Amino acid sequence: MSDVVREKLKLLPDNPGVYIMLDQDGTIIYVGKARNLKNRVRQYFHSSAKPVKVQAMVECIADFSYIVTPSEVDALALENTYIKKYKPKYNILLKDDKTYPYVKVTREEYPRIVITRKVRRGDGKYFGPFMAGIAAKDVVEIAARVYHIRTCSVAITEKCKKPCLEYHLGRCGAPCAHAIDKDAYMAQVEKAIAFLSGDYEEAQTLLTEKMTAFAENEEFELALDYRNKIEMLSRLGERRITAMPRDVDADIWAFESNGLYATVSVIVTRGGIMQGGRNFSLTEGAGERGESFLSFLTQYYAAHELPHEIVADEPFDEELFRSFAQARVGRRVTITRPKFGIRRELLDMAQGNAKEYLEKSVSAVEHRNDMTVNACERLQTLLHLARYPKRMECYDISNISGVDKVASMVVFTDGEADKVQYRRFRIKTVEGANDFASLQEVLRRRLAKLGTEEEERFMRPQLIVIDGGKGQLSAVKAIFDEMGVSDIDLISLAKKEEEVFILWQDEPVILDRRDYALKTLQRIRDEAHRFAITYFRSLHSKRNLESVLDEIEGVGRQKRTALMRTFGNIDKIMHASVEELSAVEGIGPSLAARIKQHFEEL
Repeated sequence: MSDVVREKLKLLPDNPGVYIMLDQDGTIIYVGKARNLKNRVRQYFHSSAKPVKVQAMVECIADFSYIVTPSEVDALALENTYIKKYKPKYNILLKDDKTYPYVKVTREEYPRIVITRKVRRGDGKYFGPFMAGIAAKDVVEIAARVYHIRTCSVAITEKCKKPCLEYHLGRCGAPCAHAIDKDAYMAQVEKAIAFLSGDYEEAQTLLTEKMTAFAENEEFELALDYRNKIEMLSRLGERRITAMPRDVDADIWAFESNGLYATVSVIVTRGGIMQGGRNFSLTEGAGERGESFLSFLTQYYAAHELPHEIVADEPFDEELFRSFAQARVGRRVTITRPKFGIRRELLDMAQGNAKEYLEKSVSAVEHRNDMTVNACERLQTLLHLARYPKRMECYDISNISGVDKVASMVVFTDGEADKVQYRRFRIKTVEGANDFASLQEVLRRRLAKLGTEEEERFMRPQLIVIDGGKGQLSAVKAIFDEMGVSDIDLISLAKKEEEVFILWQDEPVILDRRDYALKTLQRIRDEAHRFAITYFRSLHSKRNLESVLDEIEGVGRQKRTALMRTFGNIDKIMHASVEELSAVEGIGPSLAARIKQHFEEL
């Protein structure tokens, strides 16, 4: 135990709060919450026997800090924020933060039905999540076709608008054009809500009638499309759990661990229907099992809808989780530990999934660690980096003959892509195709954020990787010297021979092509190139689209936007009929004919 730690332990308060463990480089390696900071933090430094993972973490602690919070619930929320932000090595991490889509009926005068991955309180009624072979877009399309609920964001005012293509295709009642009165529209909305809640009988009947009508008229493609929608409804109906009431919204959780790795499995039920399930593989954290499970649930429900009921066998602080749920969604969440019945059967199913997934995923987790954390540790050793490259940033430039010059910044945290942190730049000061000057502009803009309030959003990296050779490295080193940056390692990776250039020797470092350390550098370099190219193509195609449409007399910014909103891309606009073009808001028959003629003459 260092003298710094020993002295700080004497000053710990009895309040609830969050404690932050740091290693000798000042890197955050663990974040925890406590009901009593003094008692909790001191436990780590007692001489009593500790689990291997905890002992390894304690041996790395060179310093710690803490933040006092008004309550333990606030500490839990702050702990979750810090784990997501700093991704500490010894915390259990929900690395795959993929969210599933929900269908939302908005809370508006004329509600819309839309797909979203973010659940916000008070702005509508949510249904889902949709997973395991059921596409939310298919559900929305059925609701639109059967109940004629709008999916667009057009403002509805007293002024009557021209019905759009969705109305002519029979997918919307066109309240914007006052083609349906409010009472009739709201009645359709209520039917759509019943359908989304699991009442599929009426929708299935109407779809069957339409399928039959199309088949009789020998419109077989349309009939086949409706048959596919009917089959999807049948799959949804088959997932209804007979013994579970229709008003039950529950997530069933199982947690399994072998002391080093852990898996978590969830089965999601909504309205008595099994929506599907999901497995997570995790590296076991330094906390106790109950703490780890609570931390996982907190991270998960920060991005997902909280159900009315949690079913689990794993012990954790239930009251604290209920308080967290109350603060998040304004209602209590029931926590059930069933001994028998359908919930017990579902829990046994989840536990079986977790055990099987743990057995199968250990080798996959070990391989992932070789490709991520272990590879970063090898990079530090092989390239003699000053510190472990927890946060790596890589930069690339993209342009054609100096036109639409852009740059990308991609971020890897512990060797894994951290896409939320990605940034892109438009080159502002460089004339022509000068990649060296473009890199200097981007790095000057990036490094200027260090030491300012913006460093909270653009955290200081330990390593910056440049896509290029010795010339690119020297150009960026000049910016480091100009701005007095000396605590960030800098390297470049040349693609042709995969040579790694470093600052303290003239000759490049040649890594074995099979080395995970080189593969990690290749992944971040290729990702930076992909991200830059994607941004360049977006700007380039947008500029070309604007120039093509601007050539047509009578097509301004608003009409160009309306065309793109309706058709999605220039190719569909070029091949649209005069009737389809004239159905777009603001495009009359004469302008539609002019647009059609323009593209035919190209």
